[in-house]
Parts: sequence; C-alpha cells; structure tokens
Amino acid sequence: MPYKLVILLSGSGSNLQAFIDACESKALPNTEVSAVISNKTDAFGLIRAQQAGIATACINHKEFASREDFDCALKNKIDEFGADLVILAGFMRILTPGFVRHYLGRLINIHPSLLPKYPGLHTHQRALDAGDTEAGATVHFVTEELDGGPPIIQAKIPIFDGDDAATLAERVLSKEHTIYPLAAKWFAEGRLSLQNSKAVLDDKNLPESGVLFQQN
Repeated sequence: MPYKLVILLSGSGSNLQAFIDACESKALPNTEVSAVISNKTDAFGLIRAQQAGIATACINHKEFASREDFDCALKNKIDEFGADLVILAGFMRILTPGFVRHYLGRLINIHPSLLPKYPGLHTHQRALDAGDTEAGATVHFVTEELDGGPPIIQAKIPIFDGDDAATLAERVLSKEHTIYPLAAKWFAEGRLSLQNSKAVLDDKNLPESGVLFQQN
C-alpha cells in the first residue's frame, strides 16, 4: 500500500506540484498524494490536482459558524481519504487546538522564514527590514503554537543588495520545493517522528533549527 499524503492549500499549489513531481519521479517512493483539500473554491491548486488525477474537495470556511465547526468538517474529510501524513501547503487558516491534537505528529507545515525568526506573515519584508544577510524556509511539525512546532529542516539563501520581498520569495520558494518533499520522505520511511515535543530523525533529537539542507 502506498503511503498516503493529504495536502491542504488555499492558493496556487506550487508546493503541491513539487509533491506531485516527487511522487512521479520516485523521489518520494511508494507515496501518493491521495487528496487535495482547499478552503477556497477558486484555488488553482485544485486544478493542478485534478489535472494530475488526484481527488479534490473544497470546504468553504465561510459556510461554518465557528472555526471549530469548520475544523471538524475538515478533519472528517481528511480521515475519509485515509491520510498517513497531512501537509499544509499554503493553507491560510489558523487551525484549532483540537484539530492539531488529532493529527499531532503527522501534521507538517512549511514556513517562509528561518524559524524561530519571523513567525506569521510578511516574513521576507521583515527579514529585509531587520538587515538580515540570509533568508530561507523551515519545514516543521505543527503544534498548537502558531509556527512554533519543532523544525525538521531548513534551507537558507543569501540576501543580495537590491533584493526586495518579491525576489526573496521567489528564491525561497525554489528551496521549499526541495526540502518539503524530502521531509515527507523521511516521515514515510519511518525515520522522522515527533517525540516529547522534539523532532527526531534517525533516533536523534534534531537541533532547535532542524537539519540544515545542503545542496549537493
């Protein structure tokens, strides 16, 4: 049986495409994207999924009276698809504690900063405003603290003179497309887990910033 990923998104789905490509190329062996779920009917990521023959669902958060009701419907739909690992790929909803607890240890996210720096929004502009010399992305386990779960892997890029938020975002995104499927591969292989609030790879606690990705 292939390892089943369910991907949640709200936008274009470029990280979804990275997972689709990784599954097709066997960079993610014995793994499939079993479903893509969005909270927005017009998310282009749904079209990407449909073009790849992947099941899709849309659960519009505006149709629910509370965050808890929305998350309950989302949880039920994810579980219908038999998710082994839930991937947040630009899913622009803050998840309730009950939802996070239900998937604790098998729910991961990618954030466009070198966590713990710059949780939340506008990460690239914040790095520029601070005069940082580097930016990057972090894959992390999701916990009840927003963008606060233990990092798994980070990729760094230099910040050049003349960079703006848009150029940084574009270069960081190319790194996201590499490290996110890699983290999922480790999880599917049974090498990666969340234990005692720590990310553990090959039976060793990872450092607070996770593994630093090194391009071969």
